[in-house]
Amino acid sequence: MLVSFTVTALPKLNSYPSARATIYLDFDGHAVHNAFWNGGVPFTCAPAGITDAQITEVFNRVAEDYRPFDINITTVEATFIAAPLSKRIRVVITPTSSWFTGVGGVSFIGSFKWGDDTPAFVFSDRLGPKNAKLIAECCAHESGHAVGLSHQSSYDGSCHLTSTYNEGIGTGEAGWAPIMGNSYYRNMSGWNNGPTPYGCANKQDNLSIITNTNGFGYRVDDYSDDINNNPTMITLAGPSLDGVIATNTDEDAFSFTLLQNSIVRLNIKPFSVDAGLQGANLDVKMSLYNANKMLVQTFNPAATMSVTMDTLLNAGTYYVVVDGAGNSNVDDYGSLGAYTITSSVGSVLPIRQVILTGRTIQNKHELGWSIDTDEPIKQVQIESSANGIHFNTINTVTGLQQMFSYHPVQQPILYYRIKAISVAHQAVYSNTIQLKQVAQAGKLYRVSTLASHQITVAANDAYQFVLNDANGNRLRSGKGLAGNNVIDIHQLPAGMYVLQLFNHQTSQTERIIKAVR
Repeated sequence: MLVSFTVTALPKLNSYPSARATIYLDFDGHAVHNAFWNGGVPFTCAPAGITDAQITEVFNRVAEDYRPFDINITTVEATFIAAPLSKRIRVVITPTSSWFTGVGGVSFIGSFKWGDDTPAFVFSDRLGPKNAKLIAECCAHESGHAVGLSHQSSYDGSCHLTSTYNEGIGTGEAGWAPIMGNSYYRNMSGWNNGPTPYGCANKQDNLSIITNTNGFGYRVDDYSDDINNNPTMITLAGPSLDGVIATNTDEDAFSFTLLQNSIVRLNIKPFSVDAGLQGANLDVKMSLYNANKMLVQTFNPAATMSVTMDTLLNAGTYYVVVDGAGNSNVDDYGSLGAYTITSSVGSVLPIRQVILTGRTIQNKHELGWSIDTDEPIKQVQIESSANGIHFNTINTVTGLQQMFSYHPVQQPILYYRIKAISVAHQAVYSNTIQLKQVAQAGKLYRVSTLASHQITVAANDAYQFVLNDANGNRLRSGKGLAGNNVIDIHQLPAGMYVLQLFNHQTSQTERIIKAVR
């Protein structure tokens, strides 16, 4: 595996080359001579020692966090040196951490504009040495301190501090946490207007502080905001279009024209580091207007950050407005970032719409669906997901069936969708729904879900277990006895894991968080 140790081997990456303000992600080691660090005693930081692919992922995640602003994220030292002294910060990613104990990274608030090249540090050895997600979140967080931000905290209804680092809310694709809180274990991270450790009424407006106190503001708007004022033409089935929602009032306006009645598919996908929308910051909302500029429909799915329109439209001109949206976990304040529009157009297809509904009844999930089609349905595949991203088929039924119920494996929330397949092999997915955990009399196994070196399991009976990582890869398996048991995880990096416990009568699934120490 290729590992980068010198600047010549590093991927040379820039997020916004025209910007003079610069955040330099330094992966190749650095000799520190600074009065503010290590008591002024010079020391040398070792290279990060991670692969080019991991460096690129860290860069992409941090670049997306700072995408709204007129600032360049770079891995090129020459670019950093060319930036003005009062508009730059070096973030040293290093396993050299013994000189500053107890944290994953450190930075001085406001040091971005000090003009003396006081660096920030991210200690990769404390973040799971190969975990690009955790390293990237720490880079964005420490850079946030450098541009003037304090921590974002959480409070209860009586204004009592519950966590210095707001850990966010939600699971799956749209699970959210503030960059200046603890965003290690949520998919969607963003800038926030929320309280600091200094009091629940002490709100910190991240965006205003970043853009008004550091000598740079927002990036230049890329598209017209108004369908009445020069909207950008979308060529259906043509090249994709890239855009950025840079402020929480920014909207991007587009138009397209159909010469005949057609099925139109528009997909608007936020920037991410992989196909599962990992690292996306923008929760997309799309509004469709007709030729008279009257709103036809708003597309803003609750469980996904991307938007897909797949519908029959009559001949004519239409307008599309792209915006950042809130969801059940967060408002639209920090729903900012890059996106890509792809499109296709085709003749009218037999399956026009598939609608899925569901409910929890006693100890079962009951699903029902309706399919609007001119052609017989051959089969329906029922799919479920624990995180709303990765789906698995749990059953296949005939096209005549319109209901399905079963007793699911225990999860806090399960996501469902169905795939309808016609006799002519046309396949159309339904909407995605989520159902909460079914009622249970009690858990057979009591598990320590927040762990450091080991997972404790108190069992009423003998059992078997399987420990998987967040991607479903098996890491451990074994057996346990009635009573107290221990599963050793001290060699695993910090992050989220899934523990499955089962015997011949029952099964139980628990999400395990291994904390950073």
